[in-house]
Amino acid sequence: MPKTVVITGASGGIGAELAVQLGRRADRLVLAARRESELHDVARRAGTESLVVPTDVTTRGDVERLRDRALQRFGHVDVWVNNAGRGITKPVLELTDEEFDLIMAANVKSALYGMQAIAPHFLERKGGHIVNVSSMLSRVPFATYRSAYNAAKHALNALTANARVDLHAKCPDVHVTLVMPGLVSTDFAKNALGGSPPPPRTPAQTPEEVAAAIVNAIDRPVAEVYTNPALAGLAVKYLQDVEAFEREQAMVTR
Repeated sequence: MPKTVVITGASGGIGAELAVQLGRRADRLVLAARRESELHDVARRAGTESLVVPTDVTTRGDVERLRDRALQRFGHVDVWVNNAGRGITKPVLELTDEEFDLIMAANVKSALYGMQAIAPHFLERKGGHIVNVSSMLSRVPFATYRSAYNAAKHALNALTANARVDLHAKCPDVHVTLVMPGLVSTDFAKNALGGSPPPPRTPAQTPEEVAAAIVNAIDRPVAEVYTNPALAGLAVKYLQDVEAFEREQAMVTR
């Protein structure tokens, strides 16, 4: 049975590839981002019934309008994917108020607005699925130069977990999934505020691999997904001895 899926941050990278993969199986798509021309290109590539809604996800009214447009067009929503986000290259001690606020708005408030906009609809229908795209950097401090981004994704993790518990108490068929990619070969780093240093010498996943993991989570809802399974073990290792892990990481980054 085809699903109706809303995807924010759908104009490129993981969001665009997710749209293409869902389109192959004839899911109906609502594609949101600020770049309208790119959204139309993604809709053509997806090859399925799609609605393009130019959206600034850092504005609550825009996110609510996105929900309303989706419901007007398709009558209901099955899955809402909070994928939009933005990076920054600046260590903790150099962040300005403006930079921190911008990154929190792009990565945390955007998802908060999405969850608050669609949850009442899911509760009314007694079913639905929220997918929040976070990052491995929310769990392990690999890239300290991404400080505000890492903090924002950590906050997103907490909001996701709390929403999952609350929604499950009200309706067990409303699912909330946290997706944690590692390094992904997209334009994310290039578009980060302040540019980006050379990428670490670790294997990067493709957007296709990450999108496939999200599709699998949509079909088989789970609480959390590391799109690179090896990273789950690394997160456990970090939590088992935070001090030792961070001391080793500091030696590597000197």
